[in-house]
Amino acid sequence: MGKDSTTRFALFSVSDKQGLVPLAKTAIQAGYTILSTGGTARVLREAGVEVTPVSEVTDFPEILDGRVKTLHPKIHGGLLANRSVDAHLETMRELSIPDISLVVVNLYPFEQTVARDGVTLEEAVEQIDIGGPTMVRASAKNFASVAVVVDPSRYPDVMKELDAFGAVSE
Repeated sequence: MGKDSTTRFALFSVSDKQGLVPLAKTAIQAGYTILSTGGTARVLREAGVEVTPVSEVTDFPEILDGRVKTLHPKIHGGLLANRSVDAHLETMRELSIPDISLVVVNLYPFEQTVARDGVTLEEAVEQIDIGGPTMVRASAKNFASVAVVVDPSRYPDVMKELDAFGAVSE
């Protein structure tokens, strides 16, 4: 990863790209390093935002046509580690697990997909999100250390907090 153990990471993995670039730029200004997955990383990179691909952290490529991207101990360890437990912090250092303290994720548009006329079962099944809900639940479990943002309408509020405090309070 090339980052020291004090680096704070923000993980971006969204289906709805609305407002994504300004939020990422604000997070970088607040001192975060951006981790991201496939399409989200591409959009950010094209906008000139420096992004570290999740696969660089995990040392494992996205596989199975993108079905597996973030389901990895280095990602979920970074979400679930209790920062008040020395043994957790030591494990993070030993295994180069990033300190992910901000997660920006929204889920695949399953409802919109199945509402379309003529949608096939295969199309519908591919819109069942696994990694997104898993990251949301992991972040929620560790709410004291990880802020999770799932709704693009909240991005302006998050950017205000990042500008004012360098972090997100809730």
